[in-house]
Amino acid sequence: MKCLMKGKWQRNMIRLSPPQLLAAGFMLMILIGGLLLKLPAAGTEHVSWIDAFFTAVSATTVTGLGTVDIGSTFSLFGEIIIMVLVQLGGLGLMTFAVMALIMLGRKIGLKQRLLVQEAFNQTSIGGIIRLVRTLFLFSIIIEGIAFLLLSERWVPEYGWSKGMYYSLFHTVTAFNNAGFSLWPDNLARYVGDPVVNIVISGLFIIGGLGFTVLIDLWRKRDFRSLTLHTKLMLVGTFIINLSAMGLIFVMEYGNQRSFGGLSLHEQLFGSLFQAVSPRTAGFLTIPTSDLTVSSILLIMVLMFIGAGSASTGSGIKLTTFIVVLLTTISFLKGKDEVVIFRRTIRKATILRSLAIIVVSLLFVLVSLFLLTMTENKPFLSLLFEVLSAFGTVGLTLDLTPHLTTPGKIIIMGLMFIGRVGPLAFAFIFATRKSSAVKYPEEDIFTG
Repeated sequence: MKCLMKGKWQRNMIRLSPPQLLAAGFMLMILIGGLLLKLPAAGTEHVSWIDAFFTAVSATTVTGLGTVDIGSTFSLFGEIIIMVLVQLGGLGLMTFAVMALIMLGRKIGLKQRLLVQEAFNQTSIGGIIRLVRTLFLFSIIIEGIAFLLLSERWVPEYGWSKGMYYSLFHTVTAFNNAGFSLWPDNLARYVGDPVVNIVISGLFIIGGLGFTVLIDLWRKRDFRSLTLHTKLMLVGTFIINLSAMGLIFVMEYGNQRSFGGLSLHEQLFGSLFQAVSPRTAGFLTIPTSDLTVSSILLIMVLMFIGAGSASTGSGIKLTTFIVVLLTTISFLKGKDEVVIFRRTIRKATILRSLAIIVVSLLFVLVSLFLLTMTENKPFLSLLFEVLSAFGTVGLTLDLTPHLTTPGKIIIMGLMFIGRVGPLAFAFIFATRKSSAVKYPEEDIFTG
């Protein structure tokens, strides 16, 4: 009987599509994480079921939103669970599963390769296993270097054990673009600290570029020979970060609540950190609620755009935004093709980018509509919370701890959708069919 049930379960698993299996993997991690965080040993005080699972979802989806202060609510055991969930959620459960199979000398089957392809948003399964192996090694090296640099800063301040633990925790959460911090004010106490600012922001910028970009840079190291995706990510990241930093500095320069009392170098560091963090990192050195409405609006746009494909971040992805922007410019110029860096962008890529934005907007709008019914809070705070959850960012206008139970469930669902990917989530319930039947064309008036 057991063999029959096992065989039936395996057949059902085989029938699942890669997006469905990917979502199932995240749900399994959330379930285990929530149960572990509910254990008495995981908390220093009582943690409700909804708060335990909210924290598990936030950690697994590498978001950083919290209904409770993790530094005071959870014990060392609970914090380690959160850190493990962040690491698994950031690099992906399939990365560790494939590495385990490699170490055991097991053969990697087609199903596993398709799952890795879906998890890393790759166009083909060629070189997938080599990608996983390189990514795993690269991640260990980057996190190791950052851990040593932060230990050099925090061990003298907090002692060996606490300093090293704080360094490890923030290294893992920063590289995986999760905004969890062990301090109640996040990183506000280090607004002008060069080591903390450079190392932490460097970690989530590297993690947000995307693993395929990092590997492409490692192998080629020459801009002209890089793939078009890598070129767009590098140029786009530089422009958007620099522009956001300049805008935030100008908009906050006369704001006494944010920049008041800060020296010039602290204002510059604060502007840089707040400019790069919203693209899914979620750390802060200046309280978001102290910023001007203009800066908050800019941050919401950055949260929606997000990081790069195949990265630890979410959002619609920077390349998606760039493709749609370039398509719009080409249309306005009367061009039939979208060309950048002497390369033509495929029509399928343009259609996929448009679909991602439309589906993402639908998820955001529906979630916002539901929150307006469950939460009696300002509209700006609700919109900010929704975009932060969808982009798996972790920033809040002090709304997350005050959410009602239905509101927490809505945000949990949105964090899950944001991490799995809006299109991948839609494909879970949709059946993709291609039809050989062609119909006559006819114009529709638009605009």
